[in-house]
Amino acid sequence: MKAILLHHINVQITNRDRTREWYCRVLGATVLDRGPALNKRQLQLNIGQAELHFSDVKRVTATHPRVHFALEVEDWDEMLTSLDAQGIECTRDGGGAFSHTGMGDDPRFARREDSGEYYTYVHDPDGNLIELVHHPMGLVDMRGNPVALTKDPEGLRWRQLPEVEKALGKA
Repeated sequence: MKAILLHHINVQITNRDRTREWYCRVLGATVLDRGPALNKRQLQLNIGQAELHFSDVKRVTATHPRVHFALEVEDWDEMLTSLDAQGIECTRDGGGAFSHTGMGDDPRFARREDSGEYYTYVHDPDGNLIELVHHPMGLVDMRGNPVALTKDPEGLRWRQLPEVEKALGKA
């Protein structure tokens, strides 16, 4: 058995509307309509080739300060400009979760010594830590051959049962 792709992660939230608005505005997520039953159970968003699922809780359970997930961004400078324009703080140390590592002196971001990858950290409205990364040298397979990511402006989604797609107007 070999896992082949990260399908989704699940994140605790306390306010579904606030979370949906923030992830769509700040990170370019799109809402996945899974039908009334699934939509009621949890918020599901799409970012690139993966999904983010959100579970409503009364209070987010405290985790170790380093617990986070990372998202690749398409354009580093555009992302920094967008965060600044929206007043969203980004830090190279995750607000104290990590030591001041990496190359460069900017307190907002750094570059990794091995790949030249840019990285920074932000917190969502519930305090969940998100690492934003950008690999300027691109993606390669294990033999070093360039690999392009599959992209769609509206995001990707997994197929649903025909009757569900028909009810959602996607068939």
